Amino acid sequence: MKKIKFILIIFLFSISITSNVDAKKNYFDEGKKLFLKKNFDKSKFKFQQDIVFNPKSEKSYLYLAKIYKLENNEKFEEQNLNTVILLNPKNEEAIYLLALLKIKQSDFSKSNNLINTLMKICKNFCGKEKELNTKLKNLQPG
Repeated sequence: MKKIKFILIIFLFSISITSNVDAKKNYFDEGKKLFLKKNFDKSKFKFQQDIVFNPKSEKSYLYLAKIYKLENNEKFEEQNLNTVILLNPKNEEAIYLLALLKIKQSDFSKSNNLINTLMKICKNFCGKEKELNTKLKNLQPG
C-alpha cells in the first residue's frame, strides 16, 4: 500500500511540473499571437505573466520593449531593452532597437557604442549599420 501511495504521489508531482512548464510556454506564445494581431494590451499582460514564471525570458522582455516603443513610452522601452541585453549581450535586435532609441534621444556616445557592439557580433542585423550610422551622423553638428 505504501508503494502505491508513493507512486501516486510521484505521478501527480510529475504531472504538475509538466503542466507548469506548458503554462510557461503558453504565456509567451499567447502573447506573441496577440502581438501579431496588434492587441497590445492583452499581449503585454501575457508577456508579463511569462516573466513572472520565467524571469530570464529575454523574448518576453524584447516584445514588451516593442510594445512600449509603439506606445512611445521610452522609459519602459529602454528598461526592457537593457534587460534583454543584460540577459543576452549578443541579442542583435535589442542592441539595434536600443541604438535607434539612443539616436532618437540624441545620445551620440551611447549610440556610437551600441553600433560598434552590433557590428562586432552581427549576423542578422549587419545590413542595418549604414542606416544607424546615417541617423547618427545627422545628430552631429555639421
